[in-house]
Amino acid sequence: MQNLAALSRAELIGALLAPVLPKDHPHADQVNDLESAYFGTAAVAAEASDTLLDHKLGVARELLMRDLRAQLSAGPVMNSPQALRDWLRLHCAGLQHEVFIVLFLDAQNRLLSAVEMFRGTLTQTSVYPREIVKSALERNAAAVALAHNHPSGSTEPSRADEFLTQNLKSALALVDVRVLDHFVVAGDQCASFAERGLI
Repeated sequence: MQNLAALSRAELIGALLAPVLPKDHPHADQVNDLESAYFGTAAVAAEASDTLLDHKLGVARELLMRDLRAQLSAGPVMNSPQALRDWLRLHCAGLQHEVFIVLFLDAQNRLLSAVEMFRGTLTQTSVYPREIVKSALERNAAAVALAHNHPSGSTEPSRADEFLTQNLKSALALVDVRVLDHFVVAGDQCASFAERGLI
């Protein structure tokens, strides 16, 4: 599998629009014809379709992630809440384990970088405030937005989530870094701590 992040936009678009099979493949004429692939030669199409579909979906996801990231970098992150939620949902899509993401922001709340800082199990992730403070200082961040996913499918923040958020808020305040929000992502849902009055 290619490292899609290393490809240029033009290469990604080319991969998305490329034929299903190379022209020299024995069944290329049958499978590359969309009608044939959809209505006939099912066995041949099935052989390539799962791998190809996964690859093309990965390419489309990479293109969407880049476009959303560009939107987030263009202006204050919280001015594009839908783009942020879409980016988080795409980032966490299909993960069977928890991840903890920190979006580092400049003084105008523009995105400096988005980092998946910690990875956990199905139900929990160990988060180290010291590492987040260190990363914020390295990037000269003025603010952060936090996010993590719940593979269980529930966006309801746990008591541990609330406690962690308050600890991170206190630790980051010591170095003049504001916590703007904390998002919980579950499937196609994305809940905001700020909207719930938890920050």
